[in-house]
Amino acid sequence: MLFRTEIQLAESKQKIQAEDRIFSIGSCFATEMASIFASGQLQTVNNPFGTIFHPVAVNNALKRIYEGREYTEEDFIYHQGKYISLDHHTSFDDQYLHKSLDRINQSLNEAVEFLREAKWIIITYGTSWVYEFTEQNRIVANCHKIPQKHFSKRLLSHLEITDAISETVNMLKDISSQELQVLFTISPVRHVKDGIVENQRSKSLLINAVHELVEVSEYCEYLPVYEILMDDLRDYRFYKEDLIHPNNQAIQYIWEKFSKAYITPETLDFMKENLKINQALLHRPIQHNSEEYIIFKEKLKERIAQQQQKVHHNIFRDVRI
Repeated sequence: MLFRTEIQLAESKQKIQAEDRIFSIGSCFATEMASIFASGQLQTVNNPFGTIFHPVAVNNALKRIYEGREYTEEDFIYHQGKYISLDHHTSFDDQYLHKSLDRINQSLNEAVEFLREAKWIIITYGTSWVYEFTEQNRIVANCHKIPQKHFSKRLLSHLEITDAISETVNMLKDISSQELQVLFTISPVRHVKDGIVENQRSKSLLINAVHELVEVSEYCEYLPVYEILMDDLRDYRFYKEDLIHPNNQAIQYIWEKFSKAYITPETLDFMKENLKINQALLHRPIQHNSEEYIIFKEKLKERIAQQQQKVHHNIFRDVRI
């Protein structure tokens, strides 16, 4: 007797290797995945513009990366004591223009360099609802808590979404020198502030548009992350207290399904050992100069050295033992 509809991911023909570069962009689920890759010491860059949610924002960000065009003072607005880029998440806001500008352009340039050698791209869309900044007549990535009267809210059309996704994929293919693999996901996070019905309309538009592209592309795939949480993990015990975001148990469940389908066994073993090393690095002894702790540190150094021999890129770069 079955009590749930378990979703199985088909094993991918192309699988992530320990040396592959992985670029992720989009909603907070992209960050969740990137965090696991980074903890496992794989090469990853996530959301160089901060968390962004809709296809137009993602496309605009990648277009800027594609062009390699840095931001200038003219790209900012000043609001409530901070300089703001409407293309970026609020984490880039600063009371000093030069600090915000430096962070934004540093992140942009790092993304330019990284994407040239990236093989895997994970794109997570969260919504089809957008806000247009009326003073500049353009769709923004984030409203930065600027009063609602300065924006008009609307739902992207099917054509706008498909055009944005197609342009995104074409740019990525042109940027990367690798045999590119693009994985699309729809965020399982429900945008309930838009309304329950409105959220479903929004997600449906995204799912339909992504499938239209995937069906005609050899290097693009759809990961049913949204469906796993909505149908497989169909219980509020898999959500955080806000009843909106998936909790750690849900993230881990999705990760396990994804990793079995898309990561080589050798790379998984490499990541698992690095995750164990991360845990060991958190150990804080009572006596730092004890013989027991000195031996512990030496063994930890040996484990890291053994792991380093398996890859060419530097791992545990900022670790001091």
